[in-house]
Amino acid sequence: MATPLKPAEFRAWRAFLNAQATLMRRLEAELVAGEGMTLPEFDVLVQLQFAPEQRLRMNELSDRVRLSPSGITRLVDRLAQAGLVERGPCASDRRVTWAILTPAGRARVRRASPLHLRGVKQHFARRLSPTQLDVLADALESVAEETGAGDRLSSKT
Repeated sequence: MATPLKPAEFRAWRAFLNAQATLMRRLEAELVAGEGMTLPEFDVLVQLQFAPEQRLRMNELSDRVRLSPSGITRLVDRLAQAGLVERGPCASDRRVTWAILTPAGRARVRRASPLHLRGVKQHFARRLSPTQLDVLADALESVAEETGAGDRLSSKT
């Protein structure tokens, strides 16, 4: 039987979950209202924008945006229908499909980025001191490294 969390552990865990959920809801609402774009759609475009040659293998994109393979397929399909992303075959491995940012996708992420970054600053960064930001980053990077997610996280969003 698992041991219960200590009060400090429970408080930190609950605060983390509440902060993450609140921030994601606010950022998503702002993107939808201002740009007609969901946060996962924006995340895909940003990940592709900063990828080499603005393309990623579908499985790598799935890891980076933390969606299942079927979830990323549906999302890329929607973005492709909107002309923001296209799929392309890999010349060296026929099993691989690339997700490739289109010129329209580049323009779209450039247009949406100021709104998103303003929201991150307003709802997150300005609420913490520089020391708190450093402590929080160190703590969360430690958690991500332990779980193996550290190498998949992008600091560019």
